[in-house]
Amino acid sequence: MTKSVTGSFYLTESVILPGASAGGSRVTGTVDLSAYVNVPTGQAVAIESVDFVYQTGADFGTDVRSMLAGNGAISVQVTDQNSGGLFVRADNHSLVASGSLNIDQLNCVATHTADIYPDNFGPANLSEAFLVVNDGLFVTIGNDLSAVAGGDLTVTARIRARVVKLSTKDWMAIAIQSTADQ
Repeated sequence: MTKSVTGSFYLTESVILPGASAGGSRVTGTVDLSAYVNVPTGQAVAIESVDFVYQTGADFGTDVRSMLAGNGAISVQVTDQNSGGLFVRADNHSLVASGSLNIDQLNCVATHTADIYPDNFGPANLSEAFLVVNDGLFVTIGNDLSAVAGGDLTVTARIRARVVKLSTKDWMAIAIQSTADQ
């Protein structure tokens, strides 16, 4: 059973994909959780929600026509294990949240999707949030099909979290599950 130690607070991480990066490029940023996770006391981080913000250029504009050089997608994932700069499959237990911005330059259409949310993909019996017992989160972004346009592309993950205390049994279950994909 989880017991909240704090109220909700926000963690953010901005990851920059340099201008002109070729299609298929990936960059990873890290959110340090070591101040919140404490093994001896059973303290963990509960991820309640994750939002993604896509911006481009030095002025951090949101004009999708200037994000990619042609049709393509900008994808982002938050995981609690370092994937080595790669995206993970949706059945990977380290996946906290993911989303993408699909850009159709020809028809001037952009579609934003957030396909995995922490509140519906958390560990069994603890589905109100994704519980993290590791000391970091990893935000990986990448462009697919098309190169990044002239300016840098920035994706910011805004993570709503709280610190919780877990029973020894729940802590062990989550720790075992989080290492199962390694």
